[in-house]
Formats: sequence, structure tokens, C-alpha cells
Amino acid sequence: MVVAALAVLLTGAAVAAAIGFDAGLWSDDADRDPGADLPEATAKVTRETLVDTQTESGDLGFGDTTTVSGRLAGTVTALPAVGATVSRGQAVYRVDDAPVVLLYGALPAYRTLAPEAEGADVGQFEKNLAELGYTGFTVDDEYTDATAAAVKDWQDDLGLPETGTVEPGRIVYAAGPVRVDSHQAAVGDAAQPGSAVLDYTGMARIVTVELDVADQRLAVKGAAVGVSLPDGRKVAGKIAATETVVDTGDGDDGGGGGGGGDGSADPTTKIEVSVTVADQKALAGLDQASVRVGFTASERKDVLTVPVSALLALAEGGYGVEVVRGKASHIVAVETGLFASGRVEVSGDGLAEGMTVGVPS
Repeated sequence: MVVAALAVLLTGAAVAAAIGFDAGLWSDDADRDPGADLPEATAKVTRETLVDTQTESGDLGFGDTTTVSGRLAGTVTALPAVGATVSRGQAVYRVDDAPVVLLYGALPAYRTLAPEAEGADVGQFEKNLAELGYTGFTVDDEYTDATAAAVKDWQDDLGLPETGTVEPGRIVYAAGPVRVDSHQAAVGDAAQPGSAVLDYTGMARIVTVELDVADQRLAVKGAAVGVSLPDGRKVAGKIAATETVVDTGDGDDGGGGGGGGDGSADPTTKIEVSVTVADQKALAGLDQASVRVGFTASERKDVLTVPVSALLALAEGGYGVEVVRGKASHIVAVETGLFASGRVEVSGDGLAEGMTVGVPS
């Protein structure tokens, strides 16, 4: 909120100018004589909870994409539909009518697995094999003859030659089930090692928000946020990650030749915030949508507050408020705290809830 930004960005005379103070400065021992002009407008000192909130636009989607590149030569003979879900043991795509299979894990397939192979990649593969229901081997870091026998059964079920060894191009590892986001190749295209086949995302819908650097106080990992959906429903979210990104302005400007500049813009730094939503069922049917995200930067409970416009710049520095009592008034020096929703947290000697302070009319 604009008022909240004042708390971060404006100090001294800048605050005075921003909230419309008179040019004159006050002294904290200044008293108005009875009968002198009193403020035409007043407000009460209240005790309340101040919350620094801000709402920003966000994009609901499935997050970043990952590209699957082929490692087998041949012809692409089948691709899952865009939007389809591929789970463990299923074909990510087919080359020469043989499947390239999705398994779960963090390590990429980087070598042929055969008897006597040892390592973490063996354990990762064997865990998947066991999860698919194959037995007769021990899930560990050793690829044994028993593992090879189970692999032959797996290959037989997939319609593959029963070699008992696993070539790296036959497997794609991902963290879990994936959603096909787009095709980079078409059925009938030549499959070449290193050529892009398709892009996928995770299954969970997430919200992405780009914040100005001035609003980075909002980007606190783990903080709770509220997400307003296009149909008016609200769901709870949590900031899962933040990242500083720089738009260099080097994108295609669509212009032709001719004089003038190159169409590039100055680099712009943004804070990219990723928000997860636990209630994924509430997001069903919203594959891509614009949403509103409510951030809470800070909260101060049970504090004295006055309107921001009640602050006066003091000659000796700092701020005060004009306390009105009957037909007289005096200035009380105050310390300011959180600014939010047009009010500011204040504390000062003699300042109490229910007092009346002057504000600009």
C-alpha cells in the first residue's frame, strides 16, 4: 500500500511533504493559548492491531517447464497429449514404437546399467523397479543377476528386447508424475540424440507474482498469503520460493530495419515469488488464470495509532501530534512505528487511547 511504502521510503522533511504538513515547524513544548485557533478537524488516538498488507496480481499455472531431449535415434511414433499426466512406468514418448519410460528420482540416467554396476543410480532404478511390482532382487546400490532377471520381466511387459540391461536413453527421471506442457517434436519426426521432444511441468498448480524491488519486504519465504480466484473464492497460500530476476529488455521488439534505436529497454530488476496452494482441489479447472495475492508484510498488535496526516514535523527533529483538550492544545513528541491503512503506530509521554489530535481539514 502507498501508506506502507512511506514507512520504508520517506523520512524527515520528505514525510512532511508527502502528508501535507504546513511549511512551519512545531516545537514539542508548544502550547496554544485558550481561545486561539484550534484544528478544524480532529481524530481519536486509537489502540488497535496494525497490519501492513498489499495486494498484487499473480499468474496461476503449473510453474517452470522442463524439456525432455531424446537420447535414442529413430522415429518419434507416439506422444502423449498436451495436458496429459504421465506417471511412473508409463511412456513419456515412443521411438520406433518402443517406449521411453518415466521413473522417479533426482539423478539423471547417465550410463548403461548391467550386472556388476554399483552406485546411487542403481539404487534409484531398483527402487522404481520394486515400486512397479517387480521382485526377486534386493533394493540396494548393486546391480546383480537377480536385478537383471527382474529387468527382463519389465522389458517383456514393455515389449522391449529382454536384455537384462538398461540403456540410459530408455529412461526419463522426474521428481514425480508430470504434466505434458507442449510438444517440441511431432509424430513422424526423426528422433536424434539431443533433440527436444516435449516440455513438462509438475502436477501442482502454483501462483507466480512479480514484485517491484521496493516491495521486497513482502517476499518472505514461508509467509502465509491469501489468493483470490477469478470466481471470487479465496484460498490459502504460502510463499515457497523467491528469486531476483532481471529483465534485460533484449526481447524481440517486432520492429523492422530503419533508423532509431535497437528497441532494447533498460534492465529491470524484479522479485519473483512462487506461491503454493495446499488445497489443489479448489484450483481444479484453472490451468491458467490471473489471480490476486494478498501479502502481509508485518503486524503490530495492541498499539496506539493516529492518522498519518496527524503527524507534525518538529523543529528539533522527529515528529509530534497536536493533542486537543477542550479549548487548548499542545504538541506531544512521538516515536513512529508501522505505517498501514492510512494510520501510523505512535508512542510518546502522556499519549493515551481516546485522546483527540488535530488533523488537516
